Amino acid sequence: MRNQPKYNFIKNTSYAVNGLKDLIKSESSFKIELLFAIILLPTIFFVDESITNKLLLFITFSGVLLAEIINSAIERTVDLVTLEFNHMAKRAKDVGSAIVFISITICTITWLVILLN
Repeated sequence: MRNQPKYNFIKNTSYAVNGLKDLIKSESSFKIELLFAIILLPTIFFVDESITNKLLLFITFSGVLLAEIINSAIERTVDLVTLEFNHMAKRAKDVGSAIVFISITICTITWLVILLN
């Protein structure tokens, strides 16, 4: 049996909100990407594109935010284990960075293809 409390929607939602607050407060990359989201995502409503293209624009940009959250979780977990240089820790952090890089690349290509077409 798992040593875990019974599911509570309000409590679990508060954990998620606390995580977002912490990201906004402490992660500069997330703040920058969130600023871009605040600027770019509303433009989706004003471009003359199909609903499918608008969804692609939204989903690919959301993927960037999700990738940054995953990367932050990886970095924090690695830092919890060791603050000293460790080759495996570096590799884990590099993979987290690759997640963000690939999501930004996919997002950029998608936005360029849709908006310049």
